[in-house]
Amino acid sequence: MKALILSGGKGTRLRPLTYTGAKQLVPVANKPILWYGIEGIVAAGITDIGIIISPETGAEVKAKTGEGDRFGAKITYILQEQPAGLAHAVKVAQPFLGDSPFIMYLGDNLIQDGLEQFLDKFTQQDLDALILLRSVKNPSAFGVAEVAEDGRIVRLIEKPQQPPSDLALVGVYFFSPVIHHAIANIQPSTRGELEITDAIQYLIDQQRQVQATQLLGWWLDTGKKDDLLAANQIILDSYVNPQIAGEIDAQSQVSGRVAIGEGSQLINCTVRGPVIIGQNCHLENCFIGPYSSIADKVTLIDTDIDHSVILQGARVVNINQRIVDSVIGRNASLTVHPRRPKALRFMVGDDCQIELA
Repeated sequence: MKALILSGGKGTRLRPLTYTGAKQLVPVANKPILWYGIEGIVAAGITDIGIIISPETGAEVKAKTGEGDRFGAKITYILQEQPAGLAHAVKVAQPFLGDSPFIMYLGDNLIQDGLEQFLDKFTQQDLDALILLRSVKNPSAFGVAEVAEDGRIVRLIEKPQQPPSDLALVGVYFFSPVIHHAIANIQPSTRGELEITDAIQYLIDQQRQVQATQLLGWWLDTGKKDDLLAANQIILDSYVNPQIAGEIDAQSQVSGRVAIGEGSQLINCTVRGPVIIGQNCHLENCFIGPYSSIADKVTLIDTDIDHSVILQGARVVNINQRIVDSVIGRNASLTVHPRRPKALRFMVGDDCQIELA
């Protein structure tokens, strides 16, 4: 059994964060989203992993993630020149996959349920495909399954304008090698992509063994800012353990589940968990509210932050209003200019979102 993780694409929904980096490397609770998928796959006993990368961000993914040693896995990187669909990614990866069954995992997804139970069902029932479904509020944004009363999959539709159900395809699939034959027999969709839903539909039409099962736990698609913040909240709630490795002075107060990395220094700060603070950070005269993640080498001075994600190397100084529900990118700088007359001055890039109150 092998695994194929998709870590290509352009990450347009998370711009401007992803103009210079891969969306799968954006951190949730200070860990790249991609790594949660790798860890889940290894926990299910699969250690031979291929990762689809793009020309734009592939080098960063390789440099950050490595060859798999840290996960107890062997990672092979596979270049997809153009984002031509999920089925196209499988086609590009066919030399790596060979005749092995495999799990395909979209690298910007997070799921609560362990993969072992689904892998057991796939192997024990000798299926050609097993898809995971989850009820969603906006099914037209996803691939959607139409399911008969007996649980049999009738058809799959990619991002339908009139969804036949609210059951979206989660970005985790299990396939036998017959999926390669299916992909060879489909045509690009109206979007110009080889859709994995069309390949699965081909298997259904050919009376192959295709089943679906619904997730019981949460599923998070981290493609947008609010999704990222929701994922950060859930992960902090679920996994953060109190651990203080940095220095906290006598005037600082830390309560709840808070993790502080080595080399970090807190001076006259109040921190209320769940919160994670990375290594080599400097926090002074700050309030850090629940569900905040602060990456390595961040500087915060005279600043209040709540329910936000601050990426590596950012600097936020002398902000007189509380920052909430925000994502601040790597090496970003937020300061208040002392000059008069008082005015707002910006240099704002494409796809930025700024709210003033």
